[in-house]
Amino acid sequence: MGEFTFGEKNYFYTQILGVQGMQKEYDQSYVRRYTALGVVIGLLFVGLLAMVQLLVEGEHFTLSFFIRVHSVYPVMYLIDLMPVVTGLVAYYASRAVSHSHREYLELARHEEEHESELYRFVMGMREGEQVAYTPSKDDSLGNALVSLRTELEQKLAKEQQRQVEDERRRWVAEGLAEFGEVLRNVTGESSLESLSYNIVSKLVKYLGANQCGFYMVEGEEENDRHLQLMGCYAYDREKFTDQRLEWGDGLVGACALEGETTCLDHVPDGYLRITSGLGEATAQNLLLVPVKLEGMVFGVLEIASFKPFEAYRIDFCERVAATIASSLKSVRISIQTTQLLNEKERQADALALKEREISQNMEELTASREEVAQKSEQLQSFTDSVNHTLIHAEYTVEGQLITANNKFLEKLGYSDVNEVLGKHISSFINSKDQEWFDGVWSRLIGGGEHFEGDLKQVVRSGGDIWTLATYTCILNSNREVDRVLFLAIDTTDAKLQTLDSQGQIEALNRVSIKLEVTALGDVIKANDMFFTTLGYEPEDVLKQPIYQLFPKNEQAQFEETLRSVCRGESFAGTIKVLKKGGQESWLRVSLTTVMDMYGDIAKVVFIANDITREKLMEVESRQQNEKLKLQEEKLKENEAELSRRLREATDELKTQFREIEKVQKLNEKTLEGFLDAIITTDHDGTVLFFNRAAEDVFKMKRDEVLGKNVSLLFPEDVVASNEFLQSYIDPQGQKIIGARNEVDTRDFGGDELNLLMLLSEAQMGRTVRYTAFIQNNTLDLF
Repeated sequence: MGEFTFGEKNYFYTQILGVQGMQKEYDQSYVRRYTALGVVIGLLFVGLLAMVQLLVEGEHFTLSFFIRVHSVYPVMYLIDLMPVVTGLVAYYASRAVSHSHREYLELARHEEEHESELYRFVMGMREGEQVAYTPSKDDSLGNALVSLRTELEQKLAKEQQRQVEDERRRWVAEGLAEFGEVLRNVTGESSLESLSYNIVSKLVKYLGANQCGFYMVEGEEENDRHLQLMGCYAYDREKFTDQRLEWGDGLVGACALEGETTCLDHVPDGYLRITSGLGEATAQNLLLVPVKLEGMVFGVLEIASFKPFEAYRIDFCERVAATIASSLKSVRISIQTTQLLNEKERQADALALKEREISQNMEELTASREEVAQKSEQLQSFTDSVNHTLIHAEYTVEGQLITANNKFLEKLGYSDVNEVLGKHISSFINSKDQEWFDGVWSRLIGGGEHFEGDLKQVVRSGGDIWTLATYTCILNSNREVDRVLFLAIDTTDAKLQTLDSQGQIEALNRVSIKLEVTALGDVIKANDMFFTTLGYEPEDVLKQPIYQLFPKNEQAQFEETLRSVCRGESFAGTIKVLKKGGQESWLRVSLTTVMDMYGDIAKVVFIANDITREKLMEVESRQQNEKLKLQEEKLKENEAELSRRLREATDELKTQFREIEKVQKLNEKTLEGFLDAIITTDHDGTVLFFNRAAEDVFKMKRDEVLGKNVSLLFPEDVVASNEFLQSYIDPQGQKIIGARNEVDTRDFGGDELNLLMLLSEAQMGRTVRYTAFIQNNTLDLF
């Protein structure tokens, strides 16, 4: 059946329904007409019989003759009923014929609907669309088409899966090659930091992750074994940080301890933050890979990403980690070898030195006593120097002060040691630090590590001084804590300067215009850009309320904004200020509070950019928008015209496509009848056409060849020895076009073939088709 549109089908169904509507009226007339004909035939039969009787008896037709005949021949009564009988027979016979005709039309309509549904299904399958179609059990063609669609979908899914797996294997191989190149450049201990940076930076880029850190195992002793962060990389830049993790602590330490890869798809809040110039976000996917070789862990790779880690990427990271471990093992062996050589040299030098010292020992023996006495004096002098330089005190394990030097009394404002003896250590600790220091003290008296760091000490007057302090446990003969030694240096001036400098650096690294104000709004500091931009002098602003910079109708609003910022809310927006001459200027402002170490507001930093020029450009932008609207209307008109032309071109292409399909089917039918074998392939060598003659030559069915590579038809040894076949089968080969070539090969059954092949090429756009015309010259021997 030829192609027709849905409009043509609807017209066809309308004609059928119209005929059916007419059929009902036609059936009634048909039955009436044939019933009347039956009655007439019955009447004619009765009349003919009466005329025969009249002719036989030679009488005229009269009532008395009619009565006499019926009395003589009673059967005439039955003959009189002949019109009724023939009428009934004609009535029922015509009804049966009419019913059969209606059933035929109904069957034809169902068949046409079935063909239309099959047509839509096939067209949808060709276009790659899912068309719902459920064939009946008896519909062999429909079931075959549904099975064909299922097989095509399965083959397509398998091909896509194969391509994905090939791409993944290629990606893994290239990545391993790149990391192998990086690790081949490692030479010694001086390369570890650069190696770590190269590893994490390349790993982040190659995985498309967001952050990567490399922790290396350090410490030879079991109790000193720990993990040191050697390299960190995020957002295309190196991150400088110094982090040490104890063995087994945290996720990284657990990964190193267990030696197993850990992949988390939900990282706890606060564990890791990835920051960039645009903001910060918490990565939800974390991969921890131990860098190990032969059961020995050399470090841990910690990789964070916003995207989940797929299995093949995890396997790739493990293989990279194994390669890194191998390189680190080589580096460590090299380092240990170098250390051993250096140690050997030192021992040799020491041995030579000892030999020289032995010769001098006898001479120096007498001088040693004098030297011991001198050192004793120096030790006493050193102790006195320490007491003059360092703050020194000792406490019992209960925290009671038992001794203190003059430096302690001087710095804390006491005049006599009796004023501090017996005082509890909490008397010298700021109340805000008391809870934290209680934990430090508990660890100290429990035999824990000593404490060293910055600490505030409360002086007699109630003020504070900053100290760089050390608390160390002094053990008795039973290795129990006997007392706690306190040594410190006064760092008050340096600490205050450091805190102030850090605040200034943090503010100066921001936007150009900067003001520092108190929580009440008084200006503390302003940078040069502020005075340059707004034209004020320092005496006009410093120690003055900031509100004078704003128009009067906006001063109350900014005052409320400042209060909200002091309550902990953030502010970033656009405000209007006044220059010294009264001109208005627009600033894009952000307000940030700076806290002291106790969390109190030290100052509010006012950071701004001058956007006055941008505001003026808004007016110009509005005018340009109006012009753009006019241009947009013209574009819409042009778009309508282009749409019309596009529809016309689309209709024309559809017509051409239908014509091409017809020509292609005609060509295939023509080639099917050729006596020579004909094979058509695409650029990749996939067989598209295989006629009956080709089936006879190669002894293979068409279904076994179509969609397969043409190399299936020719044995590998034949292809290897024939230049024409090599170029024909190789997708990248230079085809030999237009020349006959003799080929000796074998068919599928193993019989020898002598073929004469001619290859032609047809190209339309980017589509290329190759058609091989094959003449079988093999002699059949009987």
